[in-house]
Amino acid sequence: MDAKIIDGKAIAAQIREEVRRDVELLKMRGKNVTLAVVLVGDDPASAVYVRNKKRACETTGITSLSYELPADTTEDKLLALIGKLNRREDVDGILVQMPLPPQIDEHHVICAIDPVKDVDGFHPTNVGLLATGKPGLVSCTPAGVMELLKRTGVELSGKEAVVIGRSNIVGKPMAQLLLRENATVTIAHSRTADLASVVRRADVVVAAVGRPRMITPDYIKEGAVVIDVGINRIAETGKLCGDVDFDAVLPHCRAITPVPGGVGPMTIAMLMRNCYEAASQRRK
Repeated sequence: MDAKIIDGKAIAAQIREEVRRDVELLKMRGKNVTLAVVLVGDDPASAVYVRNKKRACETTGITSLSYELPADTTEDKLLALIGKLNRREDVDGILVQMPLPPQIDEHHVICAIDPVKDVDGFHPTNVGLLATGKPGLVSCTPAGVMELLKRTGVELSGKEAVVIGRSNIVGKPMAQLLLRENATVTIAHSRTADLASVVRRADVVVAAVGRPRMITPDYIKEGAVVIDVGINRIAETGKLCGDVDFDAVLPHCRAITPVPGGVGPMTIAMLMRNCYEAASQRRK
């Protein structure tokens, strides 16, 4: 079976170009789009993510404001900054880069962000809107997975989908989005009995478990579509790999995302889309 390798870089570039055009139309009406990015501490991976987000803002015409705070910043000081950004009329989106230092409660920070500026889609209000099928800002990675599926022509209605992983950031919202498209959805996880047999039922598999190359061919039904959300670094080589054993699974599936170059670029592209949507809704 010749599997289609889904090019996340190319699809993300399409979305960024669509956002750039939409942002340009807003600017022609005298309305800018502005994202405030807050980084606490000096975690190297977080600094790379923030840099990539700023670069994406530049390519889409979104103004980015950067707030870099020392690692010993108190929770109260961070919440005070979020409060100021909530009140600023010229700020459309607020992103606080995770993880945060141990003295700061991430849940308090997420809940402090105004839901209409919550471009990460983590606020309980936006989570509730997704669960009840109402429009709101959706977590960027699962939203990106849905775009990959739609733009690759994957039919979801009536199909069986298995999401491996139950995190608030990926697993749970991913299941809600698949349900919205009339898929029959199972959330599986590390405590699922006979996990391989559960996953093997799926027409669409979304792997977000955080274990390198855990998903092998015995998990995959012939002709399934496999979306690999995992990003793991192999200690011996330093190379990135996903949760799926790509080379072994490739001959058995209809379509599959690589790591890197699959879901990763989509997350930042959907963040840009969320910034535009937040600005557009606020202007209305």
